Amino acid sequence: MFSAFSSIDYQSIRASTPAETAVKRLSGIGEVLSSLDISAIHTSSDMARALWTLDTADKCIRMILSEFRTERTKDVVRQAESLIDLIEAARDEVSSYRGDSRVLS
Repeated sequence: MFSAFSSIDYQSIRASTPAETAVKRLSGIGEVLSSLDISAIHTSSDMARALWTLDTADKCIRMILSEFRTERTKDVVRQAESLIDLIEAARDEVSSYRGDSRVLS
């Protein structure tokens, strides 16, 4: 997981505009999130790790958006909002496992 973040930073250095940098960072966060397998959650530790990943990604996305207070571009906002929506849906799904007998042995 950490290697994905280090490659994001390298790609960001080569970006020509702040908006391009933000889009590349958001794409990297999306790649990390796409590797999250909710069906592999079997213990409370798995759930905690998944929720931590989702919360961290959400904070990173919101931080990227905060850099665009005056200069938000449609691409940055659209991609960030899409990722935030997916994070909320995944968080709801993970949280629903608490009452499910499939998880948390």
